Amino acid sequence: MSSREVFCRAGLSFLQPTTRPLRMLLTCLFAGRFRLTGAILTVLGLLLICISACSPSDSKVTGWTRQLKNVSYDPTRELYTEFNDAFAKHWQSTHNEIVEFAQSHGGSGKQARAVIEGLDADVVSLALSGDIDAIAQKTGALPSNWQESFPHNSSPYTSTIVFLVRKGNPKGITDWDDLVRDGIEVITPNPKTGGGARWNYLAAWGYALSSQLGDLSKLRNPGESESVSKATEFAKGFIGKLYSNVPILDTSARAATNTFVQRQIGDVLITWENEAYFALRESGDDQVELVVPSISILAEPPVAVVDRYAKEHNNLELAKAYVDYLYSDEGQRIVAKHYYRPRRKEVVPPEYLTRFADLKLFEITDIVSGWKEAQEAHFKDRSGIFDQVYTSKAQ
Repeated sequence: MSSREVFCRAGLSFLQPTTRPLRMLLTCLFAGRFRLTGAILTVLGLLLICISACSPSDSKVTGWTRQLKNVSYDPTRELYTEFNDAFAKHWQSTHNEIVEFAQSHGGSGKQARAVIEGLDADVVSLALSGDIDAIAQKTGALPSNWQESFPHNSSPYTSTIVFLVRKGNPKGITDWDDLVRDGIEVITPNPKTGGGARWNYLAAWGYALSSQLGDLSKLRNPGESESVSKATEFAKGFIGKLYSNVPILDTSARAATNTFVQRQIGDVLITWENEAYFALRESGDDQVELVVPSISILAEPPVAVVDRYAKEHNNLELAKAYVDYLYSDEGQRIVAKHYYRPRRKEVVPPEYLTRFADLKLFEITDIVSGWKEAQEAHFKDRSGIFDQVYTSKAQ
């Protein structure tokens, strides 16, 4: 950055109405507390020079600097690194303002709790809508109907759950049934802390129910109550066997990937489709390979504006534009480039789309009414099915 640009930015920053030096000066002048002494006249002269030097005719000069805070779940690091750069260029070209980002990543549940406890995110991009529902319910920082603010229930991209195995697939793992075999070490994160881990769990649960019922719609048929009860008991046993094969519960999807790929623990990793492709790209296909199960769950990670904090930061318009841009042509191309399934396939290069496996996908509402029921039935402390089966394993 040139000395002139430094001078311009410093001067422009001083001139912003929200800056303390200018507020003090204006207060003093207009309250009549100080006379226009030589010193004050000198300061005003310098400001005029700054304004002149930083006139809009200079193509290198930009306007105010804004900061946007996006609190996100773990595997989106690479996605938002590129997307943030693209959005910053778009915003600067349309609003003549620099946007800088405070980007935070971690397990989705952990990130949601941080916002609930006061982390002032302008935007949250988490693994599941239940985590954003919890923020809305416990803080009131965004409305309960936040999913109506953007298309597709505020989910600009989707994913699903797949497996990674060692090169050559030495354990012959091809589907969910193989994960409950004796002697198979399964790596999957803790569903109490990671959103991706909950999708993993529910994908396995849905498979177990489907293997017994054939058609998941029977879950909503009162005439199938007996078969549903038997299938539910089978699914509980299936989940118990699966987690008895898990040697370590990491806190997030990325931590589980590191355990499997870098620490070389486990025979199979259950993970996001996008995370599996990331691991293949980073580690090389000479170490691990992708296995697509016969059926999995449609995962819809949502993005939302946290109205209270965005307003406090004077960022509401900026935050809404940021989320909107995820649905733009460029946003959708970046999404697909990083192995997330785009909503608007027509604007994405075909070579990106052909990477996504064609498999049978069920939705969360095919197995529970929504995330509230999933939380109560499966993940609630002590009484949820996960705690029951995992506690029994520990005992």
